[in-house]
Amino acid sequence: MKKKSASQSAFFNLRVLIGLFVVLAGVFLALLGFGAFSAQAQQNYTITNFTDPLVPAGFDCSRIHELGIDKQENMRAGAIMIFCGRTQGGAASPSGTFSQFVQGLLPAPLAYGTTDVDLITGTETFPNVTQSETFTAANPDNPLQIVVAYNDSRGRNASPINISGASVSTDGGNTFVRLTAATGQSPFANTEGDPVILYNRPTGTWYTVWLDVGCGGQGLGGYKSTTPSDPNSWTHFCVHNNSNDDRESGWADNNPSSPFYGRMYVSWNDFNVGGGALFVRYSTDNGATWTNARQLTSGSPFIRDVQITGDLATGNVYVAGMNEGGGGLTTRSNLIFRSTDGGNTWTNTYTGPTFNGPGRSSSGYFATMYSNPAYWRHMGWGEPAALNGVVHYVYAARNTGNGDPGDVFYIRSTDNGQTFSAPFMLNTNTDATKAQWQPNLSVAADGSLLAVWYDERERTAASCQPSSPSTPCYRMWARKSTDNGVTWLADMAFSDVVTPLPLQPDPGIVAIYVGDYDYGSSLLNQHLSAWADGRVIISGMRLLHLGLSRSAPRGARWVE
Repeated sequence: MKKKSASQSAFFNLRVLIGLFVVLAGVFLALLGFGAFSAQAQQNYTITNFTDPLVPAGFDCSRIHELGIDKQENMRAGAIMIFCGRTQGGAASPSGTFSQFVQGLLPAPLAYGTTDVDLITGTETFPNVTQSETFTAANPDNPLQIVVAYNDSRGRNASPINISGASVSTDGGNTFVRLTAATGQSPFANTEGDPVILYNRPTGTWYTVWLDVGCGGQGLGGYKSTTPSDPNSWTHFCVHNNSNDDRESGWADNNPSSPFYGRMYVSWNDFNVGGGALFVRYSTDNGATWTNARQLTSGSPFIRDVQITGDLATGNVYVAGMNEGGGGLTTRSNLIFRSTDGGNTWTNTYTGPTFNGPGRSSSGYFATMYSNPAYWRHMGWGEPAALNGVVHYVYAARNTGNGDPGDVFYIRSTDNGQTFSAPFMLNTNTDATKAQWQPNLSVAADGSLLAVWYDERERTAASCQPSSPSTPCYRMWARKSTDNGVTWLADMAFSDVVTPLPLQPDPGIVAIYVGDYDYGSSLLNQHLSAWADGRVIISGMRLLHLGLSRSAPRGARWVE
């Protein structure tokens, strides 16, 4: 087994702090010399032809206060203030090399996210190095405790099989440690991935849910723990004993004021019923038993279980489903199912209009975001969120009018999921050859929403290919609402690096697979999102790793 070097496992470059301090000191002295802190600087100035490479192209000057730029002391914030006419700039630098030096040191675009963190720690053994599909949750009673569950192929050849993993943070997301038992695998033996992670607040217990061999061969089950960072503390349980379950999702009602406080819900497709009927099972005794099963669809037409969520303010639970139209690059439609009585009864409250599934190609049933070769299967799935009777949903679609293979859309309901607004496109890039796909969505207690997606608008080549280190391909981008979806701020970068497409080298996993979904969540008034990333090199190849970022406290920051 080869242990990654520090340069390989480090997920982001260290900031050149010493250089920044030198530059800041120089600017401070220069401004003092030129009188930039005089009363004149407090006046309002009109926008001129002033340009600066530190100012993002197309920056919206009306957002200065909202983003906290007027309170920031960095030079980029100052350049924006000058550009927008909010303050006066000093005299030109006596040396042209100074501005070039500053440009090289400082980061470029604005971002909603904090510094990226690598979720995958410890050794890697090629080729079983694929991690994918993330489900993120936080402890509402201990904001320092965050758990991310995901698929991890390091145990694909283990006995018993183990292709499920999780990473735990005990410092609020600044660092993570991948759970590793004495066997060298995760503590989730006999599981086959498709991650769900739930926190049950009444008992202080974490629950992972996977496709579980020990629950009927391919049923639903997992492991639970009150001390998630201890790999020896996780014990097994079953949700549903079956041989043909697929695509599970989960949600926990952690609001003490809810009439259904403590209930946990799991949705899934059962391919033993009607070719994939959609079910929900819930626990009324904090996970001790899972005997309450409800069937939502017959299986014909096939409605995919996309994700389940709930409204902490009302206790209502929602399942987002998708009619995939037979697969490939055909049309789709979104469906919403709702329960107002703690999961006992369900109603299909909404069936949306058809839209074109995203993608450039297809492989078998699945559409793919890349072609020649087909790669990164994605059917347009997104994630719902709900707060105070308002239901939100994001998904991806293809624009056949201009040939755009993928855009991210948002719809909103103000009547508990019965009717929805017309789709609103969240990504604002104008190049129709560059796709956006696989979004997730979270809502926080303050009514803020954050949608995060994979975005190739910064791609530098005509096309992307897997594991091409010379082709920066995609970065995570995001867009935020501060008023429960009524209005949206500008879309900005979320992760730090434009990464190449990662290679999926594990021979036991479908070649076109990168990960079908990510499940975002909130932590107090911040948002958490993890993703599949291609910047880590193992055995000379850029391979799938997982990153996580949190929304920046003031809404935005600068990244490289």
